[in-house]
Amino acid sequence: MKWSGIIQHYQRFLPVSAQTPIVSLNEGNTPLIFSSYLTSVVGLEVYLKYEGLNPTGSFKDRGMTMAISKAKEAGAEVVMCASTGNTSASAAAYAARCGMRCIVLIPDGHIALGKLAQAMIHNAKVIAIQGNFDDALNLVKEVTSQYPVTLVNSINPFRIEGQKTGAFEICDVLGNAPEFHAIPVGNAGNITAYWKGYKEYKAAGFATKLPKMLGFQAAKSAPIVEKRVIPHPETIATAIKIGNPASWKSAEDARDESKGLIDAVTDEEILAAYKLLAAHDGVFAEPASAASVAGVLKLHKAGYFKGQKGRICCTLTGHGLKDPNIAIKNIGNPISVKADIHPILKEIGF
Repeated sequence: MKWSGIIQHYQRFLPVSAQTPIVSLNEGNTPLIFSSYLTSVVGLEVYLKYEGLNPTGSFKDRGMTMAISKAKEAGAEVVMCASTGNTSASAAAYAARCGMRCIVLIPDGHIALGKLAQAMIHNAKVIAIQGNFDDALNLVKEVTSQYPVTLVNSINPFRIEGQKTGAFEICDVLGNAPEFHAIPVGNAGNITAYWKGYKEYKAAGFATKLPKMLGFQAAKSAPIVEKRVIPHPETIATAIKIGNPASWKSAEDARDESKGLIDAVTDEEILAAYKLLAAHDGVFAEPASAASVAGVLKLHKAGYFKGQKGRICCTLTGHGLKDPNIAIKNIGNPISVKADIHPILKEIGF
């Protein structure tokens, strides 16, 4: 069957009607990749939900197709978001798709170049503020509460509705829900959405069980783990560099209802998993994505999965090309030699 995006495919589970103008870039239907390497390490079957292959390179497209479609239905002409990068890229692309204006607030100097380029090329009005993501989101709330501008961050409930379809796709491919689902946690909308999706699919009879949700924050940006707002979050994983998640409470609910956990992983653990995915699975994900894999490896070392059977799904939230500077900085530059066969042979060991 021709794939036409998540709204068309899963509309029975989404708050849309015949009057909803569907704004889509054929998002969704991303691959669920079996990781033989991680399976051999952890002892359970490990799958990678590679959301980096959505149209703008991240999972945000699932929520944005819903948020923009519903904004269009309501007659909105301008949308606005705060972003560490992926939300701005997605909002700008979907707004461009339907002729809306898009305004983006970003933390000055704290957005990956690939993501900034996307927002700019789609003609979004990008304003860098001298503050962090939480400051930007508070300003967006202030503007959208007073002016005819629609907020499209994940506190917009339609974003969560779209993002939950990732759980549907996993169940469709595996034939059921996995035993565990590992996911990065930044603003916490995605763990909220996946848990909602799994519950709805089970209620509809398309799954017979629910997974334990395993969320992972960066160690110096871990407000849920530390049970406090982090005023100045720090991490190389800029997509989850958030000190006061908008979906904090619902993330805790997902953790508690699923009998799962939310833990922290260090930047060193994130980078190790980032490199491992590329070297062993051929999957280039952005650093924040690797938090899910880093978390699974951390839990494995602690004996969390001992005696367990079944499957683990790790959401990889964005493509590695979103933040190429991190790759170059941590892997190094190409070797430079003369245009002659002899030094080339020497470098490759012949």
